[in-house]
Amino acid sequence: MNRNALRDGALGGRERTVRVGELELWAEEFGNPSHPAVLLVMGAQAQGTQWNDGIVRRLVDGGRRVVRYDHRDTGRSSTVDYASRPYTVADMALDAPAVLDAFGIGRAHLVGASLGGVIAQRLAVTRPERVLSLTSLSSQPLGTNTSEQVRRALAGEPPLDGELPPPRPELLAVLASTLPDPELSREAYAVSRLPLWRVLHGPVLPFDEREYRAMEERVHARARDLRAGLNHTLAGAAPEELTVRDLARISAPTLVLHGTEDPMYPLPHAEATAAAIPGARLVVVEGLGHSLPAALDGRLADEILRHTAAA
Repeated sequence: MNRNALRDGALGGRERTVRVGELELWAEEFGNPSHPAVLLVMGAQAQGTQWNDGIVRRLVDGGRRVVRYDHRDTGRSSTVDYASRPYTVADMALDAPAVLDAFGIGRAHLVGASLGGVIAQRLAVTRPERVLSLTSLSSQPLGTNTSEQVRRALAGEPPLDGELPPPRPELLAVLASTLPDPELSREAYAVSRLPLWRVLHGPVLPFDEREYRAMEERVHARARDLRAGLNHTLAGAAPEELTVRDLARISAPTLVLHGTEDPMYPLPHAEATAAAIPGARLVVVEGLGHSLPAALDGRLADEILRHTAAA
């Protein structure tokens, strides 16, 4: 058994607090430090521990050193007064190399989900010397103006010519009714979030309510401020100087992983990402929505292991 796997099957990571200016970021490392490093970058409003232990375990067992971390304004990392200290996705992207530096990692395989995929793409463009390979999971092309797409969809306006499809109407409807409520108990909070996860999960794979409740209870227990992650929406709406055309500058071997049932970024987002990055390989996962169900831990980890082995 790997030295980081306890007898009961739980993971035993090595935690660290990473200083980035005035911020403190929670991070956790698994595996042999001599093995190739994989940095897992989560999406907006999501904690690093929402990378399932099952995925982490499989990557470690496959010979990878794995690091996951909480973005600013999530989990155990610092919260920010956005009104007085606004930040952008570009700023969030710079947190990732700081995490690598804290663990003494020069180059890593970047695996980003949702907004994490955009962050990983951005780093592959701007910091190529730090990137061994890129995996963009359930994400969209760098430079896509999602905030404007959502605004038009909510206003009943049609997409612009050539624009990628907006989030599905059922997701937009449930997002407004499931905002994090810190006044709820841990159990009530988890239950309040289930309607959102049912839509994100998608209609094809069986929905394991206990799995998502346990995940949200963990989120509640770890969060300094459950509503602070909403600042990521403001960061995402800030102007981005890079565009999809900049993806042509990526030289790192790239895997684009995407589900057929993603309600946030329908499949054309993945197709556009893969088309824009030289040599990128698109793998479509049947039934996957915009979440990481444990039932697909093996499939997703296998794809990442295969890609990082070849890079």
